[in-house]
Amino acid sequence: MEHTEFESHQNARAMGVRMPLWYLASTSISVPVKGIEDIVKARQAGLKLVQDLGFSESRLALVITAISELARNMVLYADCGEIALSKVVYRSRDAIMVIAEDRGPGIADLETAISGGYSTSGGWGLGLSGLSHIADEFEIKSYPGVGTEVIVIITSA
Repeated sequence: MEHTEFESHQNARAMGVRMPLWYLASTSISVPVKGIEDIVKARQAGLKLVQDLGFSESRLALVITAISELARNMVLYADCGEIALSKVVYRSRDAIMVIAEDRGPGIADLETAISGGYSTSGGWGLGLSGLSHIADEFEIKSYPGVGTEVIVIITSA
């Protein structure tokens, strides 16, 4: 009997094999981000992926919010970067993984930046903090003088 990739992953977990919480279900789409118009392109690419997976309107809104915030941060703080969007399976559920990588100045005080209420652009400081709350998985790494990488996973349910 032939198993799908998902079934094979689930069977391995059931047998006690340590497997990652997510795995790539298909190749990703990358969107270079250099200006405001690229935020729109990244949102459109994300919308297409999410619609293909049948996300509810509320989950779709979370994905688009995450993409918008990450791409906007690139334009404001890093001048350029890339948003990679992938269909993944996360904890046995269909999901979208958003990876945002930039080659900007990095975030000097990461803990403060994600704690909420901190902003260097005059906003409310809810961007990264908000993302950490709406995402099923949130990870950020930043290296001053090198850049920042943010990984966000949002499931379909």
